[in-house]
Amino acid sequence: MAEKLGEIRDVRAIDRLYRVAEEQGGYLTANQAIEAGVPRSTLGYHARDAGSLERVGSGVYKLINFPEAPHGHVIAAWLGLSRADAVVSHVSALELMEITDLIADEVHVTLPRSKRGITVPVGVRAHFTARPIEKGDRRQVKGIPVTGIERTIADMLRTSGWTEQIDLAIRQAIDRGQTTLPRLRDELPKNVKRRLNAIAEAGLK
Repeated sequence: MAEKLGEIRDVRAIDRLYRVAEEQGGYLTANQAIEAGVPRSTLGYHARDAGSLERVGSGVYKLINFPEAPHGHVIAAWLGLSRADAVVSHVSALELMEITDLIADEVHVTLPRSKRGITVPVGVRAHFTARPIEKGDRRQVKGIPVTGIERTIADMLRTSGWTEQIDLAIRQAIDRGQTTLPRLRDELPKNVKRRLNAIAEAGLK
């Protein structure tokens, strides 16, 4: 491991750096690197062509020698806003939970309404909410906070209404045991009851 990060001489810092990045698909923030023991003044040096880090966004880096992570673009986008209590949401949440085949053009995250005015990186679509994303409405996927199935579907319904994508996501989530029709009926707007009944009649209990 020390050979992979030869420029960083503190072996303990290297170990800490890898432990942090390993839980985040090989990505980490500048602040995490500094907390691991990498001097702020050397981050630019390590992100050069022959360095150990690749800068993938404002204050976000990837370890060069770390295997490419599935959905790495989502992880990197979230890290750029993680200090603002961002949670991956909407279609990007479905993507991380692997209940959609679609890859959105933008990474969707939800932030508290109090964070309006924050600089949002290119390629990220920020949704601001006055409804706190409580512990029961979020889960950890690949080390990243993601809105749970019910909250994700509810958010997507508010954004775009019922779509074929939502219908498929619900069917897959139920089939995999990630949610149930009673839970969805409790959390989703009453005007989609007919849609949920159609799914139940199709054989999903």
